[in-house]
Amino acid sequence: MIIIGEKINGTIPRVKKAIEEKNEDFIRDLAIRQAEAGADYIDVCAGTAPEVELETLKWLMDIVQDAVDKPLCIDSPNPRVIEQVLKYAKKPGIINSVSEEKNKCEIIYPLLKGTPWQVIGLTCDNRGIPSDVQTRLDIAKILVEKAQKYDITPDRIYIDPLVIALATDTQSMHKFVEAMVGIKKMYPDIKITSGLSNISFGMPLRKVINQNFLIIAVFNGMDSAIMDPCNREMMTMLMAAEAIAGRDKFCRKFSNAYRKGLIGPVKENDPSIK
Repeated sequence: MIIIGEKINGTIPRVKKAIEEKNEDFIRDLAIRQAEAGADYIDVCAGTAPEVELETLKWLMDIVQDAVDKPLCIDSPNPRVIEQVLKYAKKPGIINSVSEEKNKCEIIYPLLKGTPWQVIGLTCDNRGIPSDVQTRLDIAKILVEKAQKYDITPDRIYIDPLVIALATDTQSMHKFVEAMVGIKKMYPDIKITSGLSNISFGMPLRKVINQNFLIIAVFNGMDSAIMDPCNREMMTMLMAAEAIAGRDKFCRKFSNAYRKGLIGPVKENDPSIK
């Protein structure tokens, strides 16, 4: 499982406060803790007003890259911002994201041509997130076909089938799995990723729903998760799910993570970011 650490995001209240106060130590510590907990990439998202997003995102990138050696997942809804900050990345990572909204592909894909950079593709368009599976498959196909024009192969693409909140669609998980399986059937080398929290929006016991979503998604072939690697319970669920799904040869990753103290019962006074 490829883990994209989600916690350096200006929409999170404590991160927003750190950005406003220019608290470098807070951001640095958050990057280090995610890296040590098992993140493969560190997502950086300013989540600020458009007029300060560019300078804020560069500020976050500089701090994270000084603190850890992990590649970045550069996250912005504005492709022009990504275009401008990409040169400040010290190593290739992931761009988050493209979709069929407006002209995002036409701006982002040329940046990836001739590079090892990867990209997350969202199965939405100018009409929003489709409620049906077939439209998500159609959008995924368009994203891949457009990418091929810039020599971006499917193995460099992460498709997010965009799970809908369970509170508004009780078939949400079924549709996510069906879309994931269908995309994999079309493009066996493509990666599937997802944020975990959308499915539980508007529900009580969100953590429990997120955990079960993760287990089902892993068992059905999800390759990546945009998640909080510092969440010990979630990481334990993830490692166990991979072992049970036969994706952890001889359960080595599970055993090693346990020996390193990365998974297991939650320890008293463990720090966490809400």
